[in-house]
Amino acid sequence: MKRVIVAVTNDLVTDQRVHKVCQFLEKTGFDVLLVGRKQRKSLPLEKRSYETSRMKLLFENGPLFYAEYNIRLFLFQLFHRSDLMVSNDLDTLLATWLSSRIKRNPVVYDAHEYYCGTPELVNRPFVQGIWRRIERWIFPKIKDIITVNDSIAALYEKEYDRKLHVVRNIPRRQNFKVSETREELELPANKNILLLQGAGINIDRGVEELVEAMQYVNQNTILVILGSGDVINILKRKVKQSGLNDKVWFIPKVPFQKLKAYTVNADFGLTVDKDTNINYRYSLPNKLFDYIYAEIPIIASRLPEIEKIITGYNIGTFIENHDPPHIAEILDNAVEDTGRRATWKQNLAKAKQELVWENEEKTLQQIYEKYL
Repeated sequence: MKRVIVAVTNDLVTDQRVHKVCQFLEKTGFDVLLVGRKQRKSLPLEKRSYETSRMKLLFENGPLFYAEYNIRLFLFQLFHRSDLMVSNDLDTLLATWLSSRIKRNPVVYDAHEYYCGTPELVNRPFVQGIWRRIERWIFPKIKDIITVNDSIAALYEKEYDRKLHVVRNIPRRQNFKVSETREELELPANKNILLLQGAGINIDRGVEELVEAMQYVNQNTILVILGSGDVINILKRKVKQSGLNDKVWFIPKVPFQKLKAYTVNADFGLTVDKDTNINYRYSLPNKLFDYIYAEIPIIASRLPEIEKIITGYNIGTFIENHDPPHIAEILDNAVEDTGRRATWKQNLAKAKQELVWENEEKTLQQIYEKYL
């Protein structure tokens, strides 16, 4: 069997897109090895049908982390058998490209975001310049490049005059119902639950204003923030200082199946990123599709790719700005308008039948079959 090494910089536990791609590659006929890292706070990794490897590093963030990881990844790829390499995002591309040249392996590049437009880089021109030089050196040399939506594909196509493949990160067709109840999850049975989930709850995601808005929201509604990110500790301090402990709950990141349980038991799913940079503007987050599959209506900021889906299927509503009283008004109106909620729920049943990973796999098939 042809051996493919798939590289990411995360700890593998919550990366649903890469997991689905690895399952597809395995089903297609590849022998798959997924490599990432193991952090001190990483959850245990469940047994998977394909091989995985998580490297323990001295550094967990900052420039030393990226340098150490790319050196370790380069050596790992160099000394493990492979016929094809898959690089996920720019932070794995340098090591993957260099090792692939030595081994004469083809590379497929999967850009999950417009990397040089992330908020972590836009205000740091020197660091951004380093990543951009790496991208400009390698990007034009790769035959097959994938990204997550049409808007990001258009940005790259304009910059590099290259046609990209679009594979959206949509859940596979499945029964999203779970047996766990709110009581078993220690959630209140008599409250309206607004859920914001994510593995990247960071600056400019709109969550700070969302938390502030909860002081104006009806007392029968709570916000559950489930996941991890750079601003979690800031949010917890804000909640404590504002006396919102009863209205804003924090749950650490959990494995896939547990995440489904929390999502199904919520009343609304939230995605409130700000339009502060190109990457956020054109984002199409995983949680949007998790909410659709759980059949919970969505309250979102009005960003192009998100708006296209919510408006196209009529499955939710929007905040027009990040002023906390305005957010609170939209939240209360959505919760209290039972007629709209019923319509959204009906439309969600249709949306989840059409927005399925199996349709996205058709594009993957066209890409990867040539490497078999």
